[in-house]
Amino acid sequence: MNKTKRAPQNLDTLLQLLQSEYVAMPPQFQIGARYLIDKPTDVPIASMRTIASQAGVQPATLVRLAQFLGYAGWSELKEVFVQSLRQTPMMYTQQAEAVMRGRDSSSMLNRVIQAQANNVQQVAETNRDAMKQAVSLILKAKRVHVAGFRASHAAAFSFYYLYRLFRSSVTMIRSEAGTLELELRDLQGGDVVVLTAFAPYSQEIVRVYEAAIESGCKVIALCDSQVAPIALEADCTLLFETAVPSFFPSSTAALALVEGFIEQILARSGKKALSGLHAAENQLHQGAYWK
Repeated sequence: MNKTKRAPQNLDTLLQLLQSEYVAMPPQFQIGARYLIDKPTDVPIASMRTIASQAGVQPATLVRLAQFLGYAGWSELKEVFVQSLRQTPMMYTQQAEAVMRGRDSSSMLNRVIQAQANNVQQVAETNRDAMKQAVSLILKAKRVHVAGFRASHAAAFSFYYLYRLFRSSVTMIRSEAGTLELELRDLQGGDVVVLTAFAPYSQEIVRVYEAAIESGCKVIALCDSQVAPIALEADCTLLFETAVPSFFPSSTAALALVEGFIEQILARSGKKALSGLHAAENQLHQGAYWK
């Protein structure tokens, strides 16, 4: 690594650096890096000795790893994790109180729309390289499973609905009536699982993620952070922003990402996809749409 570069000052950038430098690291550094990537929430609350013990390396290895990444020492690296913990989104009630203090509805609407526009604008640039990989994974999949729960359900369902217009081998993991474990039995190696989530993350989406990894599926994570629990071992991660001056995270950028993703899949799917889309469209116009 080029030591003249400034050490990362936010957690997403640091974890990206750990992943990109991982192959070139000495074996002991790889062990420490793996722990930092897999358990980022442990770092702010545990001592260096505790982390070293849990990771299976010497404390001095963590110091040298920090210096390898451009930090003066372990404390400076740890501070990045601490700052990330401090930036955990406020509870909805706290955010709602802030909204109620600013009662100018016109200016509030303008601020929210502008924030959403900024979030959408970042989608293309942020995911330029990862999008190609994600599309390739989808095109090679025997079957595609899609999941997203609670506030993340809308984006996940949009992906499922649009993709099913031209490919039938896609299923939606719904977890209705306590059937999640039953649905997860259907996951098999060679399948791709598309997961959508943003903080605070649901228990269900983490369970689907774990089951997908255990089953040998490829995982595509659509989420708000490289350190989201569904992104740590994902084969491909597509990112979107959710922050707006409102009481609830915005899913506007997530929906824009899904629509762009589907467009890229269709563009590379060939005549068979067009035939499937044509058949679905005819069926909808014959019975589903109001004439």
